[in-house]
Amino acid sequence: MAAQNLKKNFGATKSGRAYTRQSNRISLAKRKFYVTTPIYYPNDIPHIGHAYTTIVADVISRWNQLKFGKENVFFLTGTDEHGKKIEQAAKKKDKRPKEFVDELIPKFKNAWQKLNIKYNRFIRTTDKDHEKVVKEILQRVYDNGDIYKGEYEGFYCTGCEAYYTEKDLVDGCCPIHKTKIEKLKEPSYFFRLSKYQDKLLKLYKENPDFISPQHRRKEVINRVKEGLKDLSISRNSFKWGIQLPFDNTHIAYVWFDALFNYVSGVKYLDDKKLFEKFWPADVHLIGKDILWFHAVYWPAFLLSAGISLPKKIFAHGWWTFDKEKISKSRGKVINVDELIAIAGVDSARYFLLRATPFGDDGDFSEKALIERHNNELANKLGNLVSRVAGLIEKNGVTKCENKLIKKLKINKIETLFDNYEFDKVLNEIFAFIDVCNEYIQKKKPWEIKDTKILYELKESILKIAQLLWPFIPETSEKITKQFSAEKIKKGEILFRKIENG
Repeated sequence: MAAQNLKKNFGATKSGRAYTRQSNRISLAKRKFYVTTPIYYPNDIPHIGHAYTTIVADVISRWNQLKFGKENVFFLTGTDEHGKKIEQAAKKKDKRPKEFVDELIPKFKNAWQKLNIKYNRFIRTTDKDHEKVVKEILQRVYDNGDIYKGEYEGFYCTGCEAYYTEKDLVDGCCPIHKTKIEKLKEPSYFFRLSKYQDKLLKLYKENPDFISPQHRRKEVINRVKEGLKDLSISRNSFKWGIQLPFDNTHIAYVWFDALFNYVSGVKYLDDKKLFEKFWPADVHLIGKDILWFHAVYWPAFLLSAGISLPKKIFAHGWWTFDKEKISKSRGKVINVDELIAIAGVDSARYFLLRATPFGDDGDFSEKALIERHNNELANKLGNLVSRVAGLIEKNGVTKCENKLIKKLKINKIETLFDNYEFDKVLNEIFAFIDVCNEYIQKKKPWEIKDTKILYELKESILKIAQLLWPFIPETSEKITKQFSAEKIKKGEILFRKIENG
């Protein structure tokens, strides 16, 4: 209901004209949006790192629902359930791998529910339709001549499920996990990645926005220019994975399996209409540590399989805690319940998108979250809503032209949002909240009894709620309901201040 109200309201004032122009421009292209998160390893409960990417995907999904309608947006998340890491974690718990992951999946779904994240599908790599897609693609790529049998010898980190060269290691350890790395020697099938080096470089040149942010694009291009080696895409030293259709003694490398979730998630083989509506993906959101897999392996696999490429890979930074990457194995972790407990769901969502530019690293601080909650959400937004609702309850409103809304920079907000500059979007929205609070102080409607001023403020608050809905949906829906009512009343306090002791 609230989403529909927000969508309806979006063009209701003069500030909506720019949006109408944008919609007309978009109508010439495909009016849809498909956003994905990485699929997460369910070897433990979700933490702030998982939450960040998934909240951002939810924000992007909601924004595009306002643009295109709910039915034209698809948001995919899920879990990556195969591989040696899962097999080892299950063995430690004395469980079979499927039994082990089945018990952990509800913890991810519950975490996303608590954070008010509304996805269209939660995909699991153990889903039968996904396994069918992976086998179909493997066979196709094999038939194309892009897979051949050989022997792999080299370094492999089970924690990353990634191959490394000796120069990648730091004192003989994985550069990510800082743990000793194992050396493998086993028969393997290889994907002819080297064949796609020039095609990938051409892709990056012709599509400069394919990899974002730009500095990460340059890193990938420089590394690809150094040369690509063929990629080992099968293992036969353990059993937990999808069997190769052309050799059932081998299982697919976890990344060949996992990456194809993005096409199986929109029913690649089972629902042609759904797949054609949403593919290609508009943006894959990922952490910077898995950019190589998405920017190099993934387009090469798709080119080999004859499937069109996604439009954008966006690699964001890491949240750190005491300046170290959040990691369960290293004792640096904040789980979802701990995050919510600090100041509530909307404050957590707001902080994560406001505190640091999307794409950069951020260092988590409970103190900083509480300061944002108190100073911006409670003092600025909460105070505006409370004061205006109280004045309207007492004096009523008189409909008029809303001149105040002209100070809202809707064009700029739209551009910033579509460029994934969420911190700047929120800065612009809160700059307008400041304008509204200053307008009350300047006009003093309680003294001059001018209820037209209160109408301007009411309409402006509805617009603010609309623009904040992707970020703080529960609060925005409360505001929308409150200020859309026939009789507006002061209502509950939206954000109670927290003592930062």
